[in-house]
Amino acid sequence: MEERNHDQRLVNEKDLHKKLDVVGWGLFFIWIGVAMLSNVGWGAGLLGVGTITLGGQTARKYFGLKLEGFWVAVGFIFVLGGVWELFDIRLGAVPILCIVAGVALLVTVLVGKVGNQTGGQNRTLPEIKKERAIAYKKFGGVKWLNP
Repeated sequence: MEERNHDQRLVNEKDLHKKLDVVGWGLFFIWIGVAMLSNVGWGAGLLGVGTITLGGQTARKYFGLKLEGFWVAVGFIFVLGGVWELFDIRLGAVPILCIVAGVALLVTVLVGKVGNQTGGQNRTLPEIKKERAIAYKKFGGVKWLNP
């Protein structure tokens, strides 16, 4: 019985993880479309993508899922790049930072230090349902949060 509850908890966390990913990608593509149609420029475009990325990680933390450090770093790089571009700062630090981040990622893959990205905490099914019900009320009845 305990094993079945554990399996159900893992399934629910995976479902929540997938839903948050889908929402994040949906917002990303909507933002890219809006940014292209309105011709807001690179600065606002990067700032928007960084905000969406960091917002996704904030949602993960709110729902008790593990933060993904990679996406937090990517979000900050996008926000930094957007601010750099909006204020027309002529210092080559952001492109160099992006190159260093890319090289660091490649090195971690080559060395084999990439961890499990699924994350999550060990919670029981009633705890997850309670958290979802609270989130459902807090966000005004958003359909995909319906317990």
